[in-house]
Order: sequence, then structure tokens, then C-alpha cells
Amino acid sequence: MNNNVLISVVGPTAIGKTALGVHIANYFNTEIISADSRQFFKEMSIGTAVPSPEELAAAKHHFIQHISIEDQYSVGDFEKEATAKISELFKKHEIVVMVGGSGMYVKSILEGLDDFPEIDPQIREHLNESLAQNGLQSLQEQLKKLDPEYYEKADMENPHRVIRALEICIGTGKKFSSFLNKKKQQRNFDIIEIGLTADRQKIYDRINLRVDLMMQEGLLAEAKQLYPKRQLNAMNTVGYKELFRYFDQEIELEFAISEIKKNTRRFAKRQLTWFRKNNNIHWFDYTTKPEQIMMFLSEEINALNK
Repeated sequence: MNNNVLISVVGPTAIGKTALGVHIANYFNTEIISADSRQFFKEMSIGTAVPSPEELAAAKHHFIQHISIEDQYSVGDFEKEATAKISELFKKHEIVVMVGGSGMYVKSILEGLDDFPEIDPQIREHLNESLAQNGLQSLQEQLKKLDPEYYEKADMENPHRVIRALEICIGTGKKFSSFLNKKKQQRNFDIIEIGLTADRQKIYDRINLRVDLMMQEGLLAEAKQLYPKRQLNAMNTVGYKELFRYFDQEIELEFAISEIKKNTRRFAKRQLTWFRKNNNIHWFDYTTKPEQIMMFLSEEINALNK
């Protein structure tokens, strides 16, 4: 009988996943795997809402600020490294916690990644040139024609994702979406999935407040420091790209801040759409007392061990 359990904590941005993750890790005396793809970068801190020094001290976290914005790092790299780290942690803990709102990264650990054929690298080079010359919108329109199903459900503001889907469509002559969800990976641990949520207006209010707090904490200075690297893929991140437009004198600061709030709200909406498709997630309102969630988790773990 396998007693190892991975507890996955998901939900929209600014809902309180980090605090809950720390609480669960302390309750079960274990460690945390972060599955937030923007918190991987060591140069980005305020704008990605990296756990506070107190939270990092309260429970050991992995995959927080472990790579540079200069590094090429994919969901495939994360799956390989995180599954290895989880296996290592299971040697000393029966329970491990994973916290994050990056749907594809969470899915890579819970289910494995879909298999894609090798594609001629020149196709990607050509698409990157097109992105540089004509902007993201032309690639989005191309993908909408080639794979309308994927266009409707994926994050079209992420150029890396758009280019990845397009290179598969062009290189195989088939829709990118036709390669998805072919098979699920069998993991050698049990999984309990929980999510934090709230009504939409409350989520939006929390996001607006968080952006105001980020500005107070020095997001403008952090973005200014990163401005010379704005062409890197990692820099196409909400909270930074809007401030880069302000530095370029395209927009006023007040408007840039309102754009950060708007784009973060859109991101939260996409996160909820992604996670709500997963019927395995047990949802809790963000105001639920941690003790109630610990009771639920303990009961689920006991049921698995029977």
C-alpha cells in the first residue's frame, strides 16, 4: 500500500493560496512545491507576489526564485525537476503540498504532459521573427484560423504558448488541441486536490487591493530595474509589461496601474475557467477557517489509507 499523498492547492490569484499552503505544510510537518510559473524567476519579486520572508521561513518552499529570467525554462523542465523533487521529499515525508495557480504546471505534475511530435526548429524561428516584426495579434489571428478550439480556451496573451501551438499546427498539419489529453500519466502517489474561491467581485476587489499594495511596496522601481530586459519572454508578465509601456511614454502611470488591475482580473477569470473544468477539486470559500480544511484533508488521507 502506498501512503504518499500530494495535496494540491489551487485557485485564482490573490485568493490566499500561499497562506493556506503554509498552514497545511505546518499542520502535516512537510514542505511545499510551488507551481507558480512567474515565481520561479529570481529577479521578479514584488510583481509576482513571491511568498514573504516570514512565509518562506514558516515552511520550506521549492521552486521559488530558483532560475533567472535569462534562462530557457519550460513546463517540461518543471515537470521533470518537480516530480524528482517530490519523489525525494516522499522519502522523509508521507505528505507533500503543492501550491500554485499556473494551470498547465499543476496539470503537468498531477497528470503528466501530452506527447508532441518533433517539429522543425526553423518553424519556431520564423514565428519568433513574425512576433518581433508584426506583434502578437497577427499570430493570435493565425492560430484562431488553424485551431479555434485551442484559441478559445488558452491564454492568448502568452506569446510562448501561442508560438508553441502554432508550430505544432504548421509542422504537423493538425490542430494543436488534437494532441492534448491523449493519456494520463500514472503517478505513484495519491492526490488530494483543493481550491480556494470567492464570488467574482470579491476576487476582483482583492486583486485591486493587491496591485495597490504592490505599488506601495516598490513595484515601479522593480519594473524599472528590469526594463532593459523587457524583450525577454519572462518579462511578458502582467504587472511589468504595463509599466514598461509607461516607461516608453505610451501611457500615463495611473492608466498603467489600472491596466495591471484589469489584466490581472482577466488572468484570474482564465484561472477559474481552467480549474473549474477539473471535477476532482474540492472547493472552499477563501474565508473558510484553516482548521475546517485541515479536518477535511485529514479525513481524506485516512480514507486513502484504509
